[in-house]
Amino acid sequence: MKQKLELEYTINSSPKVLFNRLSTAGGLSEWFADNVNVKGETFTFIWGESEQIAELILKKDNKYVRFRWIDEEEEKFYFEFKVNIHELTGDVALLITDFAEEDELDDTIELWNTQIAKLKHVLGL
Repeated sequence: MKQKLELEYTINSSPKVLFNRLSTAGGLSEWFADNVNVKGETFTFIWGESEQIAELILKKDNKYVRFRWIDEEEEKFYFEFKVNIHELTGDVALLITDFAEEDELDDTIELWNTQIAKLKHVLGL
């Protein structure tokens, strides 16, 4: 049974610059995958010899983008990047929602931590 995972990372970047890295083929290929191809709402993520295809299911500019892997049978499972600006401090946070099997939770969190470290590096943080 998959568990919902919600992770938050502080990213001191402008929301617009950050959102570009989360929602475009060029931006995502800088940190999330080795290469990304987009046709309409279909994103093909390539890592070495393997690839996975996701469908863009929700998007609001500079706010959030949500994808669902096309081989995912359950529609309730997705992964989402949400840009959140703290009202009081003005800090920019990246909220990630994902789903993982219970025995893969630690590995999934570790993978996101690694990917976000790459993202911060790309952003010069």
